[in-house]
Amino acid sequence: MKVATTRRIAYLILAAAVFVAAALYAQQIALGLGDPAVMTGYYLLGLMIFLALFNARKKLSMVPLGRAAVWLRVHVAGGLLAVALFWLHTRTLWPSGLYEQLLALLFYFVSLTGVVGHVLQRTYPSRLTQSGIEVIYERIPAELATIREEVESLVLKCTEETGSDTIARHYLETFSWFFSRPRYMWSHAIGSRRAAHWVRNEVTNLRRYLNDAEQTYLDGLSELAFTKNRIDYHYAAQSIMKMWLLIHLPLAVAVLALAIWHTILVHVYAL
Repeated sequence: MKVATTRRIAYLILAAAVFVAAALYAQQIALGLGDPAVMTGYYLLGLMIFLALFNARKKLSMVPLGRAAVWLRVHVAGGLLAVALFWLHTRTLWPSGLYEQLLALLFYFVSLTGVVGHVLQRTYPSRLTQSGIEVIYERIPAELATIREEVESLVLKCTEETGSDTIARHYLETFSWFFSRPRYMWSHAIGSRRAAHWVRNEVTNLRRYLNDAEQTYLDGLSELAFTKNRIDYHYAAQSIMKMWLLIHLPLAVAVLALAIWHTILVHVYAL
């Protein structure tokens, strides 16, 4: 078993142990005719504040606050613990009361997006590395524009030197669509090779109509098409990870704000 997997399991066991301790303590309070919801509520609020610090840790990467991998493992284990504490606190999957239901709905959305984000973080980075290229997200439009210019220059040169417009016509009818902007985003998102198959089929179908001189230019066009396809994968994967963050963070902030307001209201009406 890998060291990373062992550590991940250790954090999950620790989270489970904390939950068991909290549940036993809540049971003791209930047996003493107390209200365990107050204690579990404070535990849950404190944990949510701690989980919110993970984003602050990422923004302060230059400060020696521990390895990001450790923070991520703690964040995942803490997120699972938060779900368990939430159920311990509410003692139901779906509470009564409009305000409590709104808070529960947002909490479940945050938890769900957290799970999705963890899957994305475990899947996409390794696949991006295996793509064979590295590209900064903000530079992708410029990279695609450069490739498109190279392709059009190649097609024009082929037409001028061979005297045949077969590749040029096929480019205008088919490949210009592919090179105009990122394509097959959702296919790339699920790991499908549909785009690569499309490029390969188009090249194969076109090759049968070309002479030897034209096929040399087609080889260059094919290479640029596959390079563009790999950049498209980077665009799809990085776009989804950025969109996920834009969903998860605002929801987390909203849940934390509502939880703090909920705590204040509980104490105001308890006085």
